[in-house]
Amino acid sequence: MNMRITTLLFSLGLFTASVQAGVIVGGTRIVYNGSAREVSLSVKNADKSPYLIQAWADDNGADGKVKSANKPPFVATPPLFRLDEGTENLIRIIRTGGDFPQDRESVYWMNIKSIPSVARNNDKNVLQISVKTRIKLFYRPDGIQSPTEDDFNKVSFKRSQGKVEVINPTPYYISFYTLKVGGVLLDTTNVMVPPKASATYNYAGGKSSSDKVAWQFINDYGGNSKVIWSQLR
Repeated sequence: MNMRITTLLFSLGLFTASVQAGVIVGGTRIVYNGSAREVSLSVKNADKSPYLIQAWADDNGADGKVKSANKPPFVATPPLFRLDEGTENLIRIIRTGGDFPQDRESVYWMNIKSIPSVARNNDKNVLQISVKTRIKLFYRPDGIQSPTEDDFNKVSFKRSQGKVEVINPTPYYISFYTLKVGGVLLDTTNVMVPPKASATYNYAGGKSSSDKVAWQFINDYGGNSKVIWSQLR
């Protein structure tokens, strides 16, 4: 038994994991205004070795698992490039078409994949891990101004068969930073409230009409708003 354990530990020791987290993407979301010719996103290598960077847009949903047959109307350029240590580069995102609604936002996703370099003449077994950063890309039609907190005061909340339904009459997507109903934190992971529509979230709270909703949304810069208080109907 001891011999088997020793052999296993020795084998594992030959397989060394090297996790490199040196690529910094300069934003957690992108807002593409309809009047703009393009937008840009910075990518910086704070590591001591180069990376290969791959960038592309998709329409595969928040978790990337809902494969869409539609080609996204955005391209990233350069789509593939080398990023040396200590350097920074800009990825340009250009609209290539698309028939967007003009009274509300549309959403896509940008993917930034960083692939670490492999040292030459390396006699060790090293696990190289590529990291993909996935951020929201909002298309905001020309004529729709940046949202204010007053815009979101129009949002309402009501009970719906053991869930909380959030009704959003604004032209903006709502990404929750926090959503609490009667002091209970709701899970809003990967579920935004679409513009001029609604979304539901699981809620195990009681049926008291005095339940208060305390919530914060994520703004254009990736920061969180102040707490907004609403009544659960």
